[in-house]
Amino acid sequence: MPAASIRVPQQERSRATRARLLEATVECLVEHGWAGTTTTLVAARAGVSRGAQLHHYPTKAALVIAAVDHLAERRAAELRTEAEALPAGPQRLDRVIDLLGAAFTGPLFVAALELWVAARTDRELREALVPLEARVGREMHRLTVALLDVDERRPGVREAVQATLDLLRGLGVANLLNDDSTRRTALLATWKRQLATLLTPTPTPTP
Repeated sequence: MPAASIRVPQQERSRATRARLLEATVECLVEHGWAGTTTTLVAARAGVSRGAQLHHYPTKAALVIAAVDHLAERRAAELRTEAEALPAGPQRLDRVIDLLGAAFTGPLFVAALELWVAARTDRELREALVPLEARVGREMHRLTVALLDVDERRPGVREAVQATLDLLRGLGVANLLNDDSTRRTALLATWKRQLATLLTPTPTPTP
């Protein structure tokens, strides 16, 4: 049998194995935290052998960083797909903030938060996490600008977008231990009104 006919199925199996490992890693981080997540536990949950797990991701840090990166890319793609159904006009901003708010309370955010806390005292994890978070942060900012359909070249727009992301991140942390949905809804309603003002271009005076 030609080598090419064998290689493709092997590549597909390898890709499927990695996907199962990454999904299982995020699930373990959410359920057990950084300390309780082990590579052995992840391999068992993913239904793959310990050897296969070590082949793809030789260390725990490599595994969890890849998992967060994978889920961040998937969530960004989902947001872009969901954005295709967003209405034009004033309602768009409201819906975009709701979509982003959900992203900062979902499994990806919980898993990432586990890594942020652990990375404070784990040098290996921190060195791997800092560049990943910088890239994810830049991509989330660009995505938010695109979803809101605003011109970042206008003064104040970049700062308003970043303030929105920082607010959503903080509210996500506040929601971690207790259901903070009532206060969160009220705060976001106020911020939506303020953001609409900040992002609306000032009319040019007629000479």
